Amino acid sequence: MNQVSTLFLKIAVILIGIPILALCIFLVPEIANFVAELFPAIAYIKYLVFIYFYVTAIPFYFALYQAFKLLSYIDKNKAFSELSVTALKKIKHSAITISSLYVVGMPLFYFVAEVDDAPGIILIGLVVMFASLVIAVFAAVLQKLLKEAIDIKSENDLTV
Repeated sequence: MNQVSTLFLKIAVILIGIPILALCIFLVPEIANFVAELFPAIAYIKYLVFIYFYVTAIPFYFALYQAFKLLSYIDKNKAFSELSVTALKKIKHSAITISSLYVVGMPLFYFVAEVDDAPGIILIGLVVMFASLVIAVFAAVLQKLLKEAIDIKSENDLTV
């Protein structure tokens, strides 16, 4: 039963990564061209958009890889180990990185929304930023709980 649920979660992790990959391949070039049309005086902004979205995709896929590793640790009955704590720490740092990148890139969202008169663009940036913050806090809480559980388990092993 345990391996079935982790297999389901591994498939879910893969299925989460596929749409983001499709967005990076198909939608990001369209967004870059759109922004270049909005700001013809600064045509190099197209490349900034490419760099921005592709750089933010790197910690996302790193976090997905760490989640996949965490599920593998659960399969191998190593859920209560330092490896799991390290994977959660890396997921937390990746989520904080994504949120920070969106904070830094928020002026770009603002300028595009101002020129195109579409405040929903700012909302999209805020949703991604706050969602990654929630994931970072959740990973930090899980990391702390797992670390405490490991400490309690090691104390119990020493007393018996």
